[in-house]
Amino acid sequence: MKIAMIGTGYVGLVTGTCLADSGNDVVCVDIDQAKIERLEHGEIPIYEPGLSELVVRNASAGRLKFTTKTGDAVRTAKLIFIAVGTPTSERPEDKGAADLKFVWKAVEGFAPHLAKDAIVVVKSTVPVGTNAKIYGRLRELTGRDCDVASNPEFLKEGAAVNDFQYPDRVVVGVRTQHAQDTLQELYAPFLRTDKPFLAMTPESAELTKYVANALLSTKISFINEMANLCERLGGDINDVRRGIGHDRRIGFAFLFPGVGYGGSCFPKDVRALAHLARQAGLDPQMLDAVDEVNNRQKHILWHKIQQHFGAQLAGKHFALWGLAFKPKTDDIREAPALTLIDHLLGAGAKVAVHDPEAMENVRAEYGERLIYGHTPMDVLEGADALAINTEWGEFRNPDFDEMRRRMAGPIIFDGRNLYDAAHMQQHGFTYYSIGRVTVRP
Repeated sequence: MKIAMIGTGYVGLVTGTCLADSGNDVVCVDIDQAKIERLEHGEIPIYEPGLSELVVRNASAGRLKFTTKTGDAVRTAKLIFIAVGTPTSERPEDKGAADLKFVWKAVEGFAPHLAKDAIVVVKSTVPVGTNAKIYGRLRELTGRDCDVASNPEFLKEGAAVNDFQYPDRVVVGVRTQHAQDTLQELYAPFLRTDKPFLAMTPESAELTKYVANALLSTKISFINEMANLCERLGGDINDVRRGIGHDRRIGFAFLFPGVGYGGSCFPKDVRALAHLARQAGLDPQMLDAVDEVNNRQKHILWHKIQQHFGAQLAGKHFALWGLAFKPKTDDIREAPALTLIDHLLGAGAKVAVHDPEAMENVRAEYGERLIYGHTPMDVLEGADALAINTEWGEFRNPDFDEMRRRMAGPIIFDGRNLYDAAHMQQHGFTYYSIGRVTVRP
């Protein structure tokens, strides 16, 4: 099929590339000329394992192209995907609502070029009712009825290519049998192991995306709150997690305590769903609590640092491992590490940081206010303490003796519970973690 992908952000680039890899002809459109030129030269603007190789291979085969010319991409396309960003509105009165300005700009840009039998597919995460509004707006712009479907994405950053190629399910919201059949044909190569293709109304599909992310966010906030309770009462959250996780009704997924969730999806989707509930006349108490608990959890390492060192932190040297909101990505949007950095800098501390992929994104925000280490060990030189924010694999089995030799103070604030507490005690560290008793040498 001929496909136009409007937007080459995280979702658009992964989706377009994977669809090209299954034999479709895909043209990705973006208004950023510099970004398009980078993509044409095989330079990927985001870090996502496996994506670069797929982009280069499919571009070389001629199945994947990049352009700033919307008309050229849309005019012959059978499917036009909207995959632009829907950030949280900056207007205080909107309180968490999604800002759809990029969606409307995309719709108005491609409407004059839309073929009569083309299907518009909304891939962006949008509030319930947006599909219907796009349908109405296209009718105004084209003078005819246009087929508009919804197809929410469920991609995890760091595993997006695998998630797309081997989905748990494909969800589509459709009004016509033609749209359902076309999308089922498109996704058939990815559903060969009998994973379900779920067709429903556009409104149900729009809700499905928000509800899924809100439930996963709820599990994270719940286990973090229970971890804090464990610390107060002398329990061990790892034991508790195992005790509940083996219950088949609960399971283990998203029950790892830490410093809170971040990224481009969970925070904004929880707030957007809460906003939708308020618009519908409901009081989203649980959604608001999930967001509040998560925001509070982002400060947990800072509170532990204050408790240990007291208020006088000026001149102290802190090393930070992990800046991205999760491993296998360079995404720092709403990353808990940034909350800790802001606290430390505000207190006059010296901060040295390392992350395998997110360093340049952090440098763009903080400039030379931070020290950037090429390796994890580099930032430990003379450090009074180490704080761990992201569970990158390379942090899991370091040389603890070398760490102690480099550090001025053998103190670790582990926001991801990477290490065994007794083992850290044997190596001579004072070790703070999440939901477990602090150990000292």
